[in-house]
Amino acid sequence: MLTRQLSIALVTETWAPEINGVAMTLSRLVAGLAARGHRIQVVRPRQAVETGQPAVIHPLVTEVVRPGLPIPGYTALRLGLPCAGRLLADWRRQRPDVVHVATEGPLGCSALSAAEALALPVTSSYHTNFDDYAKHYRIGFLRKAAAGWLRRFHNRTSVTMVPSADLMHRLEADGLQGCALWSRGVDIETFAPERRDQALRATWGVGPDDCVCLHVGRIAPEKDIPLAIEAFKAIRASHPGARLVVAGDGPARPALQRSCPEAVFTGTLPLNQLAAVYASADLFLFPSLSETFGNVLCEAMASGVASVGFDYAAAAMFGHDGKNMRSVDCDDRVGFVAAAVALAEDAAMRQRLGVQARQDMLGNTWKRVVDRFEELLRRSVERHQHDDLLRLGA
Repeated sequence: MLTRQLSIALVTETWAPEINGVAMTLSRLVAGLAARGHRIQVVRPRQAVETGQPAVIHPLVTEVVRPGLPIPGYTALRLGLPCAGRLLADWRRQRPDVVHVATEGPLGCSALSAAEALALPVTSSYHTNFDDYAKHYRIGFLRKAAAGWLRRFHNRTSVTMVPSADLMHRLEADGLQGCALWSRGVDIETFAPERRDQALRATWGVGPDDCVCLHVGRIAPEKDIPLAIEAFKAIRASHPGARLVVAGDGPARPALQRSCPEAVFTGTLPLNQLAAVYASADLFLFPSLSETFGNVLCEAMASGVASVGFDYAAAAMFGHDGKNMRSVDCDDRVGFVAAAVALAEDAAMRQRLGVQARQDMLGNTWKRVVDRFEELLRRSVERHQHDDLLRLGA
């Protein structure tokens, strides 16, 4: 396999400091690749607020910023406008070894077209469950068309990197070819039990023995936070001192605050504060069924917190029901609430699950994730070079 350093063009519609799992994953990936000597050009839209500070500061990382428009319902994020001609000129002048397209928006489509015109190897990754988003945003009538579009898009790339095994099998059944598993890691130094903070818990109005339930993530319809609130209210019926903390922000926040005024809504937090919030909780509630992976579950587990979630994506890959978390069948909403109530009642079990969860996350580092990405990129470049030689010899 090739061992030389690569020149990589990474194209994405979302990028740090935007706060979401895709942006976080890509920034950690780019930092890890640059540390290994690879040269990375990040092509992204102009963000709603430009900080003037690169998300990854490294001499081998450059950013190409293109015009963008806000996404309806996600005004903090922007779609890149089509720019195939500009990318074609840039890559003709400084040809990358491989193009990786992380998002399927207009910018990603432009990159795919430019790379094909220059006969560059192209890889892609799959980050968003569009089927579930269509359902929650009342555009279910577009699901079939969207699935066909995504299939055609990804089948133009040599490999589609997918974060979980169950999603990969579903995509393959939908006709996506060349899928490969590319999971996610967790920062075990940032997310750690030692960050538990009794003073922080006191600001939430709880005592040392009160159960703090936590949800972390975008506050949006597809996250099904009302189920977490239902579980919390069932817990509070017998434990009045319990508290729900919701970390994050999003369009559903005002309605959820009205439905659960006793909850603490922190808004978006800096990483170090978020790590303290995780470690200061007692029970992590993760009711979403729209994730392609679920980074927040791994962060909670690394923080030594007992968790309840549905048995798919990250929970299916790293969770073991009754050993390091409680996982329930994906259609069992009653079981989700019951599992949460049972853990709220049993501090010893929460402690046991949390200790094992932390232990199991110690091997789930970002180094392993960068290793796998690098392996898949090198395979794609080698396969492309081999096909070129066959064409020349034909």
